[in-house]
Amino acid sequence: MNARLEAPVFDLAIVGAGPAGMAAAVEAAARGLAAVVLDEQPAPGGQIWRNIEASGGRASLGGSYAKGAAHAAAFRAAVADYRPGTLVWHVETADHEPARLWLMQGERVGQLRARRVLIAPGATERPVPVPGWTLPGAMTVGALQTLLKGAEVVPSAPVVLAGNGPLLYLTAVQLAACGARIAAVLWTAPPGAWRGAVPHLPGFLASGTWRAGLGLMRDFRALGIRVVRDVAAIEITGDGRAEAVRYRTAGGASGEIATGLVALHEGVIPATNLARAIGCEHLWDEAQAAFRPRLGPWGQTSVEGVLIAGDGGGIAGADAAPLAGRLAVLGAAHALGRLTLPERDGLAAPLRRDLDRILRGRAFIDRLYPPRLARAALPDAVVVCRCEEVTAGAVRGAVASGAQGPNQIKAFLRCGMGPCQGRFCDPTVTRLIAEARGVPEAEVGQFRLRPPVKPVPLTAFAAAGEEVA
Repeated sequence: MNARLEAPVFDLAIVGAGPAGMAAAVEAAARGLAAVVLDEQPAPGGQIWRNIEASGGRASLGGSYAKGAAHAAAFRAAVADYRPGTLVWHVETADHEPARLWLMQGERVGQLRARRVLIAPGATERPVPVPGWTLPGAMTVGALQTLLKGAEVVPSAPVVLAGNGPLLYLTAVQLAACGARIAAVLWTAPPGAWRGAVPHLPGFLASGTWRAGLGLMRDFRALGIRVVRDVAAIEITGDGRAEAVRYRTAGGASGEIATGLVALHEGVIPATNLARAIGCEHLWDEAQAAFRPRLGPWGQTSVEGVLIAGDGGGIAGADAAPLAGRLAVLGAAHALGRLTLPERDGLAAPLRRDLDRILRGRAFIDRLYPPRLARAALPDAVVVCRCEEVTAGAVRGAVASGAQGPNQIKAFLRCGMGPCQGRFCDPTVTRLIAEARGVPEAEVGQFRLRPPVKPVPLTAFAAAGEEVA
């Protein structure tokens, strides 16, 4: 690195401008922190409120989408240094020194430093690898939502939605409101899931989130969509692209639906790539069947000066994320000497009360909508790593040959070395190894990540030490 150049130093760098990042930025401005907001997307909102400013909170996408407009407006009014279209591809940390963030905006490469880094990456959809899921015409529910919100693209062909969870209900309602035809919903939650959820019903009722959920289910039922329940297996078939989906229920019933578009969804998991590349400790969350960062009460990670807020720290939803973002900033402001301990705790008290109330409902949701297909036994021929076209059978074969963990699988098969850097195959690879070895997924762990966390051109490395942001 060119020693003659020194990157500017901020009090706080916020990575991500979704619900948690926007609220954190507003709180940082209120506390007088010199903050910068860095986000890959061209406008604020994250995935849940994608394109919220341009769409004007389209009524067809529902109230949960429209309320993002107020958050975006507050964000625009409060934030002085917002850099959309900016990829943070590496973060260097050192004890008692500001972190150094490496950036790319278009073809321009730069760096900046911050005394605290708040990562608000949101969530990513849990991969649902089934036979045929790599065919054109097979996608995730989140991809459908991106097209709908970002480009106002409505499918012209009838859609089959397969999976379970609140987002699947919401997407069905949104698609129907925008004029799309839904051929069927293949519902994968087992009918007995409610038994595991009932003990957590009091917390769910106390959280208040049941009101929105009840309204969503009422809207869904009003559509009169065909629903096939207790689906235990599906296969997407076609010659070069999706043409039909076959299903089998746990009771033995089977069928086939002609369709050129199948959308899969069985919940979301924390987006952890940047946090893992930084070196933040992660732990296995059995209730959510995913790894998440180990966090303190103010969003602190195991790495000094690095904080995480929102779904990137554990799935809690869009109502909880802004509260977590604000709490993280209050903790940072105190650590930086901008708030006394009584001031921090006084400001935090109502936020923490609201957050705790919302979180009380999470256990009910996790148990009511378990990831059935995503956790089912995989045929050997199913592709697990889409980037490198590695199958489940190849992973099992590598384990039989001595590979004991994801990083050895990477060395054997290049699994996790493609453009997605393991974001879509990591959970499945970990599960396959755990099953083959007969050990818990917590013992297997995840891919070890190194910078860059997303693909960047070689010119970025060449110029990284020559430009400052």
